[in-house]
Amino acid sequence: MTIPEDIIERAYKGNATKEDALALLNVNPFELYTFADELRKEAVGDTVTYVTNRNIYITNMCKGNCGFCAFREGDGYILTIEEILEQVGQAEKAGAVEICIQGGYLPQLDLEFYNEIVKSIHTTYPNMTIHGFSPMEIHYASSLSKTPLEDAFGELKKNGLGTLTGTSAEILSDRVRKIICEDKITTDQWVETIKASHRVGLRTNATIMYGHVETWEERFDHILTVRNIQQETGAFTELITMPFMPYNNRVGEEMLSSGKFMTTGMDDLKLIAIARILLNKHVDNLQACWVKLGKKLAQVALSCGANDMGGTLMEDQITLASGGANGEYLSPEELEWIITSEGRKPMRRNALYEEI
Repeated sequence: MTIPEDIIERAYKGNATKEDALALLNVNPFELYTFADELRKEAVGDTVTYVTNRNIYITNMCKGNCGFCAFREGDGYILTIEEILEQVGQAEKAGAVEICIQGGYLPQLDLEFYNEIVKSIHTTYPNMTIHGFSPMEIHYASSLSKTPLEDAFGELKKNGLGTLTGTSAEILSDRVRKIICEDKITTDQWVETIKASHRVGLRTNATIMYGHVETWEERFDHILTVRNIQQETGAFTELITMPFMPYNNRVGEEMLSSGKFMTTGMDDLKLIAIARILLNKHVDNLQACWVKLGKKLAQVALSCGANDMGGTLMEDQITLASGGANGEYLSPEELEWIITSEGRKPMRRNALYEEI
């Protein structure tokens, strides 16, 4: 089956529907990839971006009990401000321009602690971009202190937070969330938290973690939710598609025992391609997450609608804990080699997709 002309027309106008997306699952996949690649070229040209960054995990503990998490420990650590600053200093010496701060949500991690983190980093390393925290973390911390979300985000921004992550979204379907992360915020709470951050001028990325208990329709509903928010706020910088890692966690064990394994490479590429089609004219940047896909499939994704390779990372303990086998670090030189080998032009960026 080839792509119907009416779907092509709607996609070029930025009006592709969920019904279009479902129909595209049945077309020749290579025709699908080619069409997504054409939309990518029209939107962002032949430049492929990446960021030199480091992940910093402020804790490996969490009040939640997500069925997909293999990183959480019952009795773990919480980094001190001094330990966090030491890791930021190491990142700066290694050439990173961004640090991504990740953690769980705990009663001990209140808004005062988050503000102290960003203020300390911003004061000590004023040239380092701070990309950090999940909507879940700030929603929880603000509820602990009975602080309105907009006030919480406004304070974090004032103290030096550059961008908020769009994580803890997983799949924006309450049916799915009740199965994989019942303790987490609901779909509506995630949407309201993201919108609150956007209203105070914090831009965010958007993520989708797929390949567990959700349907294709729920994946497309998720992407269209992102599109709806973008039409209202215009503050998403990118979409990151992240296939679920089924090892060392409850949801994955149930999947594997039923004979279902990880997503296939073809499905990974289909989701990237259809995401490009659904988000055309709305979200320009689509990341091929090499730490999840592997370097070779991430390179192929650059011909299927993606235009970003993500970060050098320095470390990715969360993916590693869930059975990821693609490494924790890619040098800028290797990332640029992957990009130029695809016939594209590399560009080092920050979290706002500004050239470094």
